[in-house]
Amino acid sequence: MPHLLHIDSSIRGELSVSRRLTARAAAAWQNAHPGGTVTYRNLGREPLPHLDEAGGLARMTPADQHTPEQRHSWELSEKLVAEVKQADTVLLGLPLYNYAAPSSVKTWVDLLIAPGLAYDPATGAGLLGDREFVVVTSRGGGYGAGTPRAGWDHAEPWLPHGLSMTGLQPRFIAAELTLAPVMPAMAELIPLHEESLAAAERAIDELWVPAAAGV
Repeated sequence: MPHLLHIDSSIRGELSVSRRLTARAAAAWQNAHPGGTVTYRNLGREPLPHLDEAGGLARMTPADQHTPEQRHSWELSEKLVAEVKQADTVLLGLPLYNYAAPSSVKTWVDLLIAPGLAYDPATGAGLLGDREFVVVTSRGGGYGAGTPRAGWDHAEPWLPHGLSMTGLQPRFIAAELTLAPVMPAMAELIPLHEESLAAAERAIDELWVPAAAGV
């Protein structure tokens, strides 16, 4: 039975553009996979504990020598990796905060990077790559070539590198200028925002459209 892992990370609740878009994507996935199941994790509402000294050392210490604190961190990694392994598709909402990924997403990545769980320590081969990974990004401004802050988006370029050891390869769908409707100084950019949002919605709607019969 097909399974979707749906992860949100916005801290803006119902005002979140990324959450609205991932909800659209999850609905499209379910329409394309009748009877499929979904696991939902909201990192913005229930963040994971940051990787601390005990957690870091747990990844360098044989499991049978773990302290209780190390064991707790390792068991959390086991749970998070299992969520990914059980999924045919992983869907992540990735808003841009202070020009980078939310710290909750960085923590999720840090906890996934566990030897023997997400990658083979002997060969370096990723163990999570045989699944679809869709990342829906939202950016309050515009960071493309030729814009005043071109290159200031450090979330989208980072994620493939952060997860490279696992084998997960993200496909990005982006909506930009999401602050234009609520910031008077950006009002003239509203048409560009609407164009970007519509393009993201179209890309989402086309993700799991079955090929026409006979084609």
